Amino acid sequence: MVSRKGEMIMKKLVVVLMVVLLATPAFAADLAKAKAEGKATFYANITAVEPIMEAFGSATGVNGVYTRISTSKYLATVLTEFEAGKLMADVLQSPMPIMQMLKDKGVFTPYRSASGAGYPDWAQKDDTIMQFGIEYVAPIYNKELIKPADVPKSYMDLTDKKWYDKIVMPDPSSHATTISWLVGLKESNIFASEDEWMKFVKGLAANKPMFVRSFGPSPGPVESGEKLLAISMPKYIITHAPAPLDWVRVDTILGTPRGIAIAAKAPHPEAAKVFIDYWLSKDAMQLLADKVGEYVLTPGVKSPIEGMDKAKVLPIRSLSNDEIKSWGAKFKKIFEM
Repeated sequence: MVSRKGEMIMKKLVVVLMVVLLATPAFAADLAKAKAEGKATFYANITAVEPIMEAFGSATGVNGVYTRISTSKYLATVLTEFEAGKLMADVLQSPMPIMQMLKDKGVFTPYRSASGAGYPDWAQKDDTIMQFGIEYVAPIYNKELIKPADVPKSYMDLTDKKWYDKIVMPDPSSHATTISWLVGLKESNIFASEDEWMKFVKGLAANKPMFVRSFGPSPGPVESGEKLLAISMPKYIITHAPAPLDWVRVDTILGTPRGIAIAAKAPHPEAAKVFIDYWLSKDAMQLLADKVGEYVLTPGVKSPIEGMDKAKVLPIRSLSNDEIKSWGAKFKKIFEM
């Protein structure tokens, strides 16, 4: 029978082991074979991940080849290559709705990495797609042009008439992530009722925001002073530094989970496994947070964005294609586009 003191020692050992596992990439794959394959080709919609690709090469001796594909073109590009038998990617990353559609088409093969230990249960419930972060959305603003006393403190504050013609956001009739975000605000009980949520949506629309095609161009008009606020992504505070950007301290931030998986017919299967093992490691995810500003799920990784450690960041539900089309049509009418 184990004594109480013995139990405490065992628990401490388990904690120490978990810390070691999370801090060091666990290469369950055959690193020698991965080196022989030479490279791992990575298709992603995340920008500015070159520091991770370089670190991956240094840590493993395997060359990481990064191809960025915009979210709007991702599904069509991958499926066209896959159905033609010419998919060059070993590893693929994108928002979960796209990942799920690709999985349904047979694009991925199962792989569970030891580096995923400690991630939230909901993030690793699938043995094929590992969720590693949340594509978080929040209002950002020009801190040189908005006085501290005037900075919005809630989502509803964006409906104040003083922000008329001073907001920029992705097109809510066609941009899937923005549509999902707006619906997520309703389903996450951030507003007291559906009527309050609709009051917010209509109030935002009444302020006549400027529309852009995606989140990528949304910080530009705020940086230049053309607009003062944006429905955007806090990560741009990092990637657009030293631009005078800050984020509105809303209590709850919502976003679409990001997933990563290995291609079913990966040209370099062992290198693909090594890449996943490294990508999910604390070292790599700290780089993703520090250099790219992403919100990651890795235990022990903190965001460099001031105040983000106090925010509640929640994943939103993946809407179906039919839901995206239906809500897009509704928002088109509300925003009088």
